[in-house]
Amino acid sequence: MSSVTGPEVAINAFIDQIRPCFDYILAGTACSASLFTLLIVLLGFSTKESRRRLVFQLNVLAICVALTLGILTGLTSGKAIVDPFNQVSKSVYITAIVFALYPPLLYDSILLTRLFALYPVASTPSLTLVKIFAFPFCIKCARVVVLSLWLNDYIKSGLNTQSLVQNQVASWYRNPYITAEWTMQMADNSYSVSFFLYNLHVRTSSIRRVGGISERIRQIFYISVANFVFPLLFNIAQIILITTDRSPYTGALLLLINNFVTVIGVLCATLWFSGSEWVRGHKESLSDDLFSLNPSSGRVNGAGRRSDNEVVVIGRSVTLDRADFARWGGEKFQAASNISDEV
Repeated sequence: MSSVTGPEVAINAFIDQIRPCFDYILAGTACSASLFTLLIVLLGFSTKESRRRLVFQLNVLAICVALTLGILTGLTSGKAIVDPFNQVSKSVYITAIVFALYPPLLYDSILLTRLFALYPVASTPSLTLVKIFAFPFCIKCARVVVLSLWLNDYIKSGLNTQSLVQNQVASWYRNPYITAEWTMQMADNSYSVSFFLYNLHVRTSSIRRVGGISERIRQIFYISVANFVFPLLFNIAQIILITTDRSPYTGALLLLINNFVTVIGVLCATLWFSGSEWVRGHKESLSDDLFSLNPSSGRVNGAGRRSDNEVVVIGRSVTLDRADFARWGGEKFQAASNISDEV
């Protein structure tokens, strides 16, 4: 009886030991694969104009950081499963923790850049910019400070990777630094999203329902809310776990998934705009090709000369200045265009 029970107990203990690492690998691999696919789609839909935008470049940086997190997670967890007595070095293990805790600051900053669509740096007074961005800047600095304090204490708690893993339980349960970081993250995101949506409503309430502008604004609203709600739910769950559950594994798994969910949410917003811009550009090029091939599309001006800035109105031609038309259209839709460009 003991000869049968002994191996079963050993196998069950080994399974219980590697289950958290296996969950980390599974979550990291699935999320990284989804993120990589979305990156390919984003690059395929991007144009030269969209690739020059700061938001696009920050999104690519965020994707690279998240994919690096997935690689480090697979490396550290895989090594713990294959060779539990010879894990990765302490520096690699600490690097994986840094890529799990610090990148949310970058992701939240990308969402904050949407405010520049409502308050352009070139045309907004400096005092107004200071009033708007003082709170998120200060709270992000505070988040960096508390994370650095926790990381410093955690590094000093063990001489090697094995000792750091064993000290996870003591450094996790009701840790004031991590709890403060997640609380400030919720306050940071709440401010950015609330301020953006309120000003979006105020700036666009007078825009008429012309050319699908109202539908575009509604889509921006839904995307902004989704980018806020899902990370918020994960943050609430993490705070509940860190204050009630002594085991850090479930909370660490939620933290890992929350990193990818936040990046995917920001990426979907950029992907939505890049796809719309790509479709619009192809439609315009197709229209130009059709007009260039249709000889009847030109208008006669004077002695048989063609002019493409004239409009025929009931048998007579009226010349419109392109600059005047551009100014009229620009004044009409400038607010909505700026907002959609920065999403």
